[in-house]
Amino acid sequence: MQALLTSVDQRAGPYRQRGGECEERAKPIFAAEMATITFSKWHGTGNDFILVDDRQRKLPEDASTLARSLCQRRFGIGSDGLILLRPAHRAGTDFHMEFLNPDGSRSFCGNGSRCAFAFHSRLAGALGPVRFTAIDGEHRARWIGDEVEVSLRDVHAMERLEDGTLWLNTGSPHLLVPVADPAAVDLVAEAHKYRYGPRFSKEGINVNFVRWHQGHVQMRTYERGVEAETLSCGTGVTAAALWAMAVGLVARECAVSTPGGKLRAMAAVHEGGFAHVFLQGPVAHVFDGQVKLPG
Repeated sequence: MQALLTSVDQRAGPYRQRGGECEERAKPIFAAEMATITFSKWHGTGNDFILVDDRQRKLPEDASTLARSLCQRRFGIGSDGLILLRPAHRAGTDFHMEFLNPDGSRSFCGNGSRCAFAFHSRLAGALGPVRFTAIDGEHRARWIGDEVEVSLRDVHAMERLEDGTLWLNTGSPHLLVPVADPAAVDLVAEAHKYRYGPRFSKEGINVNFVRWHQGHVQMRTYERGVEAETLSCGTGVTAAALWAMAVGLVARECAVSTPGGKLRAMAAVHEGGFAHVFLQGPVAHVFDGQVKLPG
């Protein structure tokens, strides 16, 4: 696949008709001379990502502009984030995962890290466990059958807010909002009350609407950086599972269903927070392609 973004329709040669007038065709947004890179598209329960092998460091250190361009769903490839696989930053690790949201901001991503590990396994032709780094530190990943398990950071503190919501950070900050039925929530409108409210407007917050139903957590997520609902969110799933543990619904393991599928999170209560935190679920390779980038 090749992608060349243009600002308007390119049909009818160098000129085209609009409203009876002859109008010069729009020029490509990118310069004429372009480099081509190979990418791979993956998803974890509908949370979809563009992955690029940048272990040779051919892409710029600051890839925020690239992320904003490629992640656009109508003018780019389209995804919930861009993942660059880069050389290991620490001794004893296998690679570094650079994750960028569609708005160009950097963060940790649970489902993205699971896809990055699967992508690395495919590139390496090996299925063994690995250690890798991300913006929030070191992680471990392994295959369990045809699913991927990844370790997340310890959660040292949680904050119960006056409105009954729960704040915690699982590598990315999350707010858990208990509701009667997540499917019935006007998600963007309700999430904006928290995301752009006085407490979280500056740094942003991921907002998860959750309920306990038939032995598991149901949830929908509004993701900062995407600024919309995503079909799944790995750090959000983990936060939802820890919410269920914190309120006594489960002990050490919790299933969480999202619009994109079901995952599991495991953790152990430790000094007012949680340690040995893991996220497990399916990943899928969608397709490979090439995209032309500014030269």
